[in-house]
Amino acid sequence: MIDLKLLRTAPDHVRAALARRGDPALLTLLEELERLDAQRRTLTGQLDQLKAERNEFAKADAQHVKQHGALAPTVVEQRREHGRRISDLEGELRNIETVLSAKTLFVPNLPLPDVPDGGESADRVVRSWGTPRVHEPGLKPHWEIAERLGILDLVRGARLSGSGFPLFIGAGARLGRALIGFMLDIHTREHGYVEVAPPFVVRRDSMEGTGQLPKFEDEAYKTAPDELFLIPTAEVPVTNLHRGELLEGARLPVAYTAYTPCFRREAGAAGKDTRGLLRVHQFDKVELVRFCRPADSVAEHETLTGHAETILQRLELAYRVRLLAAGDTGFASAKTYDLEAWAPGVGAWLEVSSASTFTDFQARRANIRFRPGPGAKPEFVHTLNASGVALPRTIAALLETRQQPDGSVTLPPALVPYMGCDRLSPAGVA
Repeated sequence: MIDLKLLRTAPDHVRAALARRGDPALLTLLEELERLDAQRRTLTGQLDQLKAERNEFAKADAQHVKQHGALAPTVVEQRREHGRRISDLEGELRNIETVLSAKTLFVPNLPLPDVPDGGESADRVVRSWGTPRVHEPGLKPHWEIAERLGILDLVRGARLSGSGFPLFIGAGARLGRALIGFMLDIHTREHGYVEVAPPFVVRRDSMEGTGQLPKFEDEAYKTAPDELFLIPTAEVPVTNLHRGELLEGARLPVAYTAYTPCFRREAGAAGKDTRGLLRVHQFDKVELVRFCRPADSVAEHETLTGHAETILQRLELAYRVRLLAAGDTGFASAKTYDLEAWAPGVGAWLEVSSASTFTDFQARRANIRFRPGPGAKPEFVHTLNASGVALPRTIAALLETRQQPDGSVTLPPALVPYMGCDRLSPAGVA
């Protein structure tokens, strides 16, 4: 949520930062917020004056009654009119505050200064790891590999729920379970995260707290009549674990990891990358969430990104880290790194993780604060999260990278203990 105090004291800075996102409508929205905020402050000043006068009237009237008896009818009516004026202004102020509060929820986060200008074409690759497998003749895309192995049934999945809902079978289901356990073990045992198993549905205020609502409500799956939302990512329930709380500064940073299925109605809406596992409505993901002091958030973002990279390195997948430009950065994020694994079967880099810092944007919406020290004034924490990592495209990259001429797929050594085998073959688990 935008800091209205910052908009009030440094409007040019806010305008310039949001202009980098490339949406002219945001500047119009800022003008409306400034107008509403000015009206609110004017009304607040008028109310303060009227209430101060009411207090003075009360003192004077009490003294008059004590010395001279009842107030004159004209004075009584004047006091009533004064009270009605206060009541009217209070109602007007409540209406303005309601509108102002609702509109601020549509303002995205301010990109950090080191985020490149421009849209997707201005994204910048900052580093890479591993040697991408050459797309030699005979390499298959993952859906053909999976079909031959008998581990993925997209036809039956579509029959059950529609397109975008993959059905893993046998060793495919086992592979997903193995990857989840493998990732959670690394993040808890080596990276110090506390594992949580959150609900898979959340209330509206939780979705608002992390920035999914109200802007992206049409892209969410929602239940009726209780209006619970299927989570698009574990980021939502895990970040909201501390909604409305005041944390002790000595406790920070706080780090959680969670496995959940994720549900996203918008997946595949662009009409591209709809084959196989590239764009789906439901998928499994291990998520990383961190809460930290503002002074530590830059370093925490690099640490978080490194934790996600560890998974790809252990899986021996070539990947690159791409810094997103301002116009390509998500609504709530101030800075995002995308981790993209190389998939030689389709000849493309596949996003398997986004690692983002949200500064105090989500903390303001969810009212998550910390006390820097004993007796110190509370401040908003900074929140960060990353996929650590998402399964569908990771599985796609894994199958395509490690496919063999005989149709089998070898498994990286780190995953063998979790699978109980070192390869997948058309006859089943080897």
